[in-house]
Formats: sequence, structure tokens, C-alpha cells
Amino acid sequence: MTVLHPRPQFVRDNWESLDGVWGFAFDDSQVGVTEQWYDGLPEQTPIQVPFTYETKASGIHDESHHATVWYEKEVTLTTDKNVLLHFEGADYATTVWVNGKVVGEHHGCYTAFSFNIADYMVDGKNRITVRVQDSMDTAQPRGKQRWIKDNFGCWYVQTTGIWKSVWLEYVSPIHIDYVKMTPDVDNRKIDLELETNAWHDGLIAEATITFDGELIEKVSAFVKDGVATMQASVLAKGDPWSMKLWNTETPNLYDIHFSLIEENTEIDHVTSYFGMRKIAIEGDKILLNNEELYQRLILDQGYWQDSDLTPPSVSALELDIDKILEMGYNGVRKHQKVEDNRFLYLCDKKGVLVWSEVGSTYSFSDKAVANFTSEWLEIVKQNYNHPSIITWVPFNESWGVSDIHVNKKQQQFTEGIYYLTKAFDGMRPVITNDGWDHTISDIITLHDYEEIGELFTKRYTDREKLLSNAFQHNRFRHPFAKNYVDKGQPVIISEFGGIAFQSESGWGYGNQVKDEASFIERFDKITGAIQALDYISGFCYTQVSDVQQEINGLLTIDRKDKVDLSAIRAINERRKK
Repeated sequence: MTVLHPRPQFVRDNWESLDGVWGFAFDDSQVGVTEQWYDGLPEQTPIQVPFTYETKASGIHDESHHATVWYEKEVTLTTDKNVLLHFEGADYATTVWVNGKVVGEHHGCYTAFSFNIADYMVDGKNRITVRVQDSMDTAQPRGKQRWIKDNFGCWYVQTTGIWKSVWLEYVSPIHIDYVKMTPDVDNRKIDLELETNAWHDGLIAEATITFDGELIEKVSAFVKDGVATMQASVLAKGDPWSMKLWNTETPNLYDIHFSLIEENTEIDHVTSYFGMRKIAIEGDKILLNNEELYQRLILDQGYWQDSDLTPPSVSALELDIDKILEMGYNGVRKHQKVEDNRFLYLCDKKGVLVWSEVGSTYSFSDKAVANFTSEWLEIVKQNYNHPSIITWVPFNESWGVSDIHVNKKQQQFTEGIYYLTKAFDGMRPVITNDGWDHTISDIITLHDYEEIGELFTKRYTDREKLLSNAFQHNRFRHPFAKNYVDKGQPVIISEFGGIAFQSESGWGYGNQVKDEASFIERFDKITGAIQALDYISGFCYTQVSDVQQEINGLLTIDRKDKVDLSAIRAINERRKK
């Protein structure tokens, strides 16, 4: 069986997964460093990485909070090349040792990180030791992870330690670190920026673009100060009609091969892909490739029954995407989580639109601002190249900025994140603050769990009145923070629905329904009320699947259909533009 690369958009052939059994230990007394556990854990129990100890899939299943955990694994390595040790995600403060020597540290939950371990390894057996410290601190981006002992509201069991794949990669001493690919649809070109780990002269970067095996363009540039910039045409033989656009109907992807050349010899190469797509806003309309886009999104929190935030498999990710498409949605709002790279790859391949969020903080302080800003900018850089991502959503429902309606510092914080995001990515819209109390924002997004379609219609018919802050659109908040006004941006209802069946445990939004017919009737009326409003550019229904105590998914947490998905599709697709 072919194993999908952990980063399908940045592939070298020589890599090895370290997922599987590791040694594991709790360090509740905080003695691990003093007692030099990095030289060998004194006692350990097996754990299945990348599943956290809180989950059944890990083999441990202890849902109580432990602030410090340790991992250990023995691997066989050869020293003929540099070795990069990659972590796709560990929550929250990670320190890594190889053969008892510290190789690096990382802070964050949702970002990938890597260490070059060439100076610490030996030929043969090597010991990798990892300590991860996590806390209930509301100043660290934590998303839907609880910060008290028990679950409450829409907050669930915490995630501690390694929760995404770990892997090794053999590379040349001089190699490509990163590539940035910016499609220019109007000019039928792709802008390329390549970063290396070397700053000396004499290096040349090359990029070779193909489509279905046909050579499209080959370009090269000298590397200066570790960076090479190039621009390439995407036209086959100069044919102005040959550009292959990426969209939800035909998600065309170009293949691209990057090479690093020194003294006429290729010393490193990476294979990747890109999509030619343009996302833009003109007045109150959102455009994809210069055509109006109506977004039919569904909220996706990415939780599973036995593995919580960690996908149990690539096939589980693909099942979710296929179910979403089967229900007539054309995109997902990946809520309070940065999903596995392989999820984004599948969205790229299948033409699924993605709104990319991050886990929120839940307090406002200098510490929270620093933690959030650092992690958010890493997220934007790491996921920039995915054509499926069409919108950045750094803030949700005033979480972490609870006084944003009147607090100038909190308003300025969201503006700062908006402009920092735009400085790195001029392509995509940025939403602040999703749900209500917007400051500066490219799209106005409103959350409203009104369950009666007629009342929704009455509340939203008059766009000017709604967006004048004349009333609280969802009984709690206004569309704009104080001193911010409507500038004619597009409007999307980015949370609604959340219908749950009658149950002895768990909750949904509004009254629970008694049977499938009642569910479909309510779903039909509230969705139809949104579709009937010409100025609304789309919607996002809550949600794909149940999550722990929150039972308002269209699927159960083990991905069983609750209702006839073809009926959901028929309703969703009544309006496509």
C-alpha cells in the first residue's frame, strides 16, 4: 500500500515515518530534566504516536491533565547525509534530544517544525527523546481544548504532546528549505520564491513545470542571500488558451520540480504542485477566477471518536471530504484547528474550498498577543501554497479579545494581525472577527442560530439596517465593533443550523428535533431563508459530525449518516451563484 507523504506539497523521496510505538512517561513531579531522562526514560509505557495519551487510539486513554510528558524512540541512522527530524505538530512547548544532547525547542500547537540532527547522530542506533510541556494557560492558542478539569459548552478534552506525524528526511548539507508559489491568473504566470539554508554564491535554483506529463516551462535564477526568485508562464507552447484553472469543478494542478544546482550538479530537489486560481473581492461579491462564487460551506472541527484531534488515517480524512461533497457543500470552514497537510492535499485534489483558522486564546495580555502572533504567521507561511485555502480566519467570536467591541487595544491587535497577514499574503481575504464585532475585515461574517426561517428572513431582509449596528443580530453581539462601519463588503452567514436530535445527553442549537422529517423541514427552511437573500454570498452550516458532548452534526462522531444526505444536497444546491 502506498503511504502518502506527510507533506505532499514538498516531497523528497528519501524519508521515513516514525509514527508507531514510542516509549512514554508522565513527569508529574517535574524531575525529568534533573534526573536526565534524556539519557533514557527510567520507566516507560508504550504509546502509539501520533495519538495523544488522552485518546483510546494511543493505548493509554487517560483524559486527566498532565503538564509534562516524555517520549523516547530508538532509530537506526546513517551519517552519509544530513537528517531532518520533522514534527507536524506537538502541543505545546517541545524540547528534543538526540543521544542525550539538546537539538532544539519549539513553542506552539498548530505549526510544524524541524531540526537538523546531523551533528548529534551516529551511524547505527540513535535515541530520540522528546519532552512536551502543556498547560491550561488561556494565553496559549488552544482552540477547542478545555482549560478546566471537565468538558463544558463546546470545549472538549485537551490535547497534550505529539498529535501529528513525526518523520525523518535525508537531505544534502545544502538544501531547499521552503518555496512560495503565487499564482497570477490574469497574466497566466506563477511567481516563485525559493529559500535555501546556504548564503554563499554559486548556487542556481531551477523550476520545471509540467501538466499531465507535458513540459510547460523551465526557469532558473541565481540564489542570492539564500533566496531565488523566478517567474514562469503556465501556457503550453505559448498558447494563450491553454492555462488550466483550479476551481471546484475542475481542480487542475500543475506539477513542479525544484532543483538546487552547484557546479553543474543537482545537489537537492523537491517535487510539488500548484493550482492556478484567483480569489478576489469586488464590491459585495467574492470572485473565484473572476467569476462570482457562492460558498456552500460546512463547519468542520476535525474530531474523531477514538483519536480526538488526530485523524485516525488518511482514509478517514478522505471519507470526511467525500461525505462533505456528497452533501452538496463546496467547502469547509476548518474550525479552531490547522488540519493535517494531507487533508489540505486532498482538498487541493478534489476541489474543496477551505477557510483556515487557528485555535483561539481565551485571555488578552502581552503574552497572549505574542503567542498568537508568532504561531499565526507560521501557519500562514506553512499553508500558503495550497490552492484550496481561499480565506484566512485568525479570530472567532471575540475569543481572546472579549472586549473588542469597545477596547481599542484589542481592536488594534486584530488590525495588526490583518495587516501582517496581508503583508505575507496579498491574495486571500482575511476575516476579523468571525461572527460579530468586526473591525477591519474583507468579508462580514455573521453567526446566527435562529431556528425559524421566517424570523431569520425578517431579521436580515434590510441589509443597511442590519449592518448599521442598529440591533444585535444574534441577541448577543453587533456586526461591528464600536467605531467601525460597513464598507459594502460581502456578507456570509458563517455559522447557523446546529440542529440536534432529541437525546438524553449532549446538545445542539435551539430546540432538538424528534425525527428525520422534522430535521429536514427545519434545515430546509433556515437554509432557504439564507439562499433567498441576494446580498448574502454564502453560508456555513454547523457542522460535519458530532464532537463529544456536542451532538449537532449531520454525521455521528463515528461518521454514520443521521439523515438522507441526498436531501441535504438537494437543498444546498438550489442556489449555486
